[in-house]
Amino acid sequence: MKASKIFLIIPLLALLNSCTKTSDLVPKDYSEINPNIFPRSASDLEAMVNACYYPLRGAYGDGIFSTSENGVMFVADATTEILHGKYGPQGSASLHNFRSDDPAFTRYYDVFYNKISRMTQTIDLIQNSTVSDELKKKSIAEVRCARALMAYTLFDLYGPIVIAPLELLKNPLQEAPLARLTNQEMVDYITADCEAAAADLPDPANAAYGRFSKALAIMINIRLNLHEKNWAKVVTLSNEVIAFNYFKLDADYKAMWDLEGAKASGEVIWAIPCDYAGTSENQWQLMVLPSNFAPKGGYGTISSTWWFYDRFEAADKRKEMLITEYTGTDGITYNRSSPGAYLDWGPIPLKIAQDAERTSGLTTVDIVMYRYADILLSKAEGIANAGAPTQEAMDLVNVVRARAGLPAKLLANYSSLDSFNDLILLERSHEFWCENGQYRADLIRHGKFVSRAQEVHGSTFTGPNKVVYPFSLTAVAEGKGVFIQNPGYN
Repeated sequence: MKASKIFLIIPLLALLNSCTKTSDLVPKDYSEINPNIFPRSASDLEAMVNACYYPLRGAYGDGIFSTSENGVMFVADATTEILHGKYGPQGSASLHNFRSDDPAFTRYYDVFYNKISRMTQTIDLIQNSTVSDELKKKSIAEVRCARALMAYTLFDLYGPIVIAPLELLKNPLQEAPLARLTNQEMVDYITADCEAAAADLPDPANAAYGRFSKALAIMINIRLNLHEKNWAKVVTLSNEVIAFNYFKLDADYKAMWDLEGAKASGEVIWAIPCDYAGTSENQWQLMVLPSNFAPKGGYGTISSTWWFYDRFEAADKRKEMLITEYTGTDGITYNRSSPGAYLDWGPIPLKIAQDAERTSGLTTVDIVMYRYADILLSKAEGIANAGAPTQEAMDLVNVVRARAGLPAKLLANYSSLDSFNDLILLERSHEFWCENGQYRADLIRHGKFVSRAQEVHGSTFTGPNKVVYPFSLTAVAEGKGVFIQNPGYN
């Protein structure tokens, strides 16, 4: 790519503005951009910023948060007890059979790592533009938030990655293979973006639906500090979100995944708007509903596990979207004792509204990525692990449990750190199943990722090295000896 060009494929505006009519949407291709004349106006900046949202949407081919087998959540939750796959990427995921020659696990890096470089170039173009400083500040904050989210997502999956410096990006004809960052360099990079974005993004009350806010930038930083077990920082950051005095738990857990649920929610920190047109796709009904499901089925590509389902308390409202019985279009009733081909491993993990009148395999149910419940449970975990379980930490857990229709837990029964962390893991799995795939990182953080795959899925492929995915053989080869593969992979 020549230094004088930056290729930006602009997402259709329905991704970002639910009020836009589909008939008004026209994609724009800002190719062959000359940095000497672009950007000059607010609309130029808007186009460039929108392009940075584009890879973070749900889309089968080029959206990292697709709800298909090409998306982070689908594959990540399949590595845990939440989902079980019998074949394909989901089958390999359940067994932790990750291989460097399998694009199901290498694709996230290969397809998306260069988006970070694109965002870096975009920031530079904005900084050197002729628009007002206020517009620059707002636009750069959104791009840095997008870059932080993409960088954290890849870091969580692979460990440290290559981050190309701007100087090299400005001289693309200079061949210079790059090594992966160290862990600390990676953490520092994401932290800098999160903090800069949080400083200049709008408060959540002033952020348009589907756009980034200060709260999202802080939430990404919380996930990063959970990853690094910086417990005190987790508490501090959680308090910053609480201090907005904007978010609250929705009274109805299921309603957040209704057709307009995320838009109406006081709990959702960030959701990805979806539509039937495929601007941003939600394919979850297509992925999980059996072909004989009435009134509208899908491919039935994956199920939950009975192991997971049996750990819910009887009154837990959060398990109501796990479908344990249905009567098929063939007139046969399927359940645990008569499972057929779909319920043998576990219930159907629908999570979102059936949207039975949808006009295609897609749905308009938005992809909920981060919620206020995560702030409360993250703070509880941070408090306990920074010292010891306290009543404050337990109270935070109990707030989330109360919304699920469950009685309060007593601190006296979870006074040891191990028992409290087991409780946190259980609550996180029940609260966040089939959302953004973060429970995989939760299991890794508490040292249960490998043992859970062995216990639930009977994996003989898993091991300590499987806490990160492999890089592709191509990525390693192009690194010319300075790009090192993750341990345990060829």
